[in-house]
Amino acid sequence: MNTNTPGTVRILGTLLSADGKGIVRLEDRFDTDMDDLWSALTDPGRLAHWLGTVEGDLRQGGEFSAHYFASGWEGTCYVDECQPPRRLLILTKSSDEPDGVTEVTLTPDGDQTTLVIEDRGLPLEQIAAYGAGNQVHVEDLAAYLAGRGRCDARVRWQELHPAYQELATRLT
Repeated sequence: MNTNTPGTVRILGTLLSADGKGIVRLEDRFDTDMDDLWSALTDPGRLAHWLGTVEGDLRQGGEFSAHYFASGWEGTCYVDECQPPRRLLILTKSSDEPDGVTEVTLTPDGDQTTLVIEDRGLPLEQIAAYGAGNQVHVEDLAAYLAGRGRCDARVRWQELHPAYQELATRLT
């Protein structure tokens, strides 16, 4: 479970590179079952509470448009693979961002669920910014599931970014 409080820096992410592109891998544990977490990740009504607006088809082979609150990302997403409530593979396209791939996996862990998100195809020179931004999204998910509101994304990003910059210096 995510236990961040404002001003603390607990890094959920790992930064990787493959074939000249960046990968942000985030992992956290949530005090909810897989079905509830899956619903929070795939139900447009629930996504609107923590991630952003999503319109379209979130099923296998579907296409949807999205606008994320915290990062401001806007684009079109394609559901390449959907295996409820365990795995989701989404291809993303945006006019001002590189095309990417986001893979979400859920694993039961007793009464909890472990969430792993990999965001692939990122520009290496901006990987620290993506890491901090993606973590803000995961923290907003945790806040939503705990009955709290989203954080001040700009402030939280500024708190997280230096730690992700340090991680980025270790990439080869």
